[in-house]
Amino acid sequence: MRVPDYLAEQQVRFETLLHAPAFSAQQRAKVLHVPGRQVAKSILLAVPEGFLLAVLPATHQIDPSRLAHELGGLVRLADDREIARVFRDCEWGVVLPFGSLYRLPTLLDDALHPDDMLIFEGNTHVEAVRVRCADFERLEKPRRLAFAVAR
Repeated sequence: MRVPDYLAEQQVRFETLLHAPAFSAQQRAKVLHVPGRQVAKSILLAVPEGFLLAVLPATHQIDPSRLAHELGGLVRLADDREIARVFRDCEWGVVLPFGSLYRLPTLLDDALHPDDMLIFEGNTHVEAVRVRCADFERLEKPRRLAFAVAR
């Protein structure tokens, strides 16, 4: 499902942002001329039970040992084939933050404040969506954890 359609269906206020192709959250921040802390990246993780999504600021990276400790087991980044298999309705390499659409649990890093406006990747590398973090949380109901560190 396309992210703007999903948000409209759920009656969540959002803004669609079209931009030059960006293949990372930091590139997205650059082409949109916004600070990296306003852009959230979504990372598909493989765990023994399957997959889960981690959502964190573009300026941060996952601390694997901290996350493994929080989850009580091994965690690894999903590879490109796994990402393509899960996110079949997206361009190659796109990872959406809405795990519920894919029956995936979602984690949200504590560095993202409910009052923040966040920019997420859309279904393509030329589309982004701006939404309030509190609205994302209300819709997605992610588990909040401290699993990322600033780069």
